[in-house]
Amino acid sequence: MTAWQRVKLIGNFVNLSTLAGFLVCALGRATLTRGPRGLFFANGYKLGFPVAGAFTIGNVVLSKHDRSYFDDAHLVRHEERHSWQYFCLLGLPMLPLYVVAVVVSFLLTGDTASRNPFERLASLKEGGYVERPIQPLGKTVTQAFSALRSRPKGP
Repeated sequence: MTAWQRVKLIGNFVNLSTLAGFLVCALGRATLTRGPRGLFFANGYKLGFPVAGAFTIGNVVLSKHDRSYFDDAHLVRHEERHSWQYFCLLGLPMLPLYVVAVVVSFLLTGDTASRNPFERLASLKEGGYVERPIQPLGKTVTQAFSALRSRPKGP
């Protein structure tokens, strides 16, 4: 771990974002292990939200997958960049800002990541995202309603 990664680790404890990540880890019944770059991996996350393959809160990277999911160095770099975003935004203010970015990106492209500045700064490609072009709002609304109609109905 570099000196700057140590600073980020301590800063994200102080700004409470890593502690919030530990709480979400416990609520999601995930298994916590130490990772590289001052990160903690929480694998086997059992809650259905968010839908992403991995998501970061502070220095905690949560995933429904097993630990081998983080053997991808690109993905680890991507998630570490998100931990830096928590550090730079002084912790938990990142969460509502990220939600706004998801909504704006979805309205512009029909995709939650393509125009999300947090995902773009973390590298869309390294996060496994494909960049989608800006599209008319009507097309986005049509896609959203089509997706809702095609969802299987529960009991």
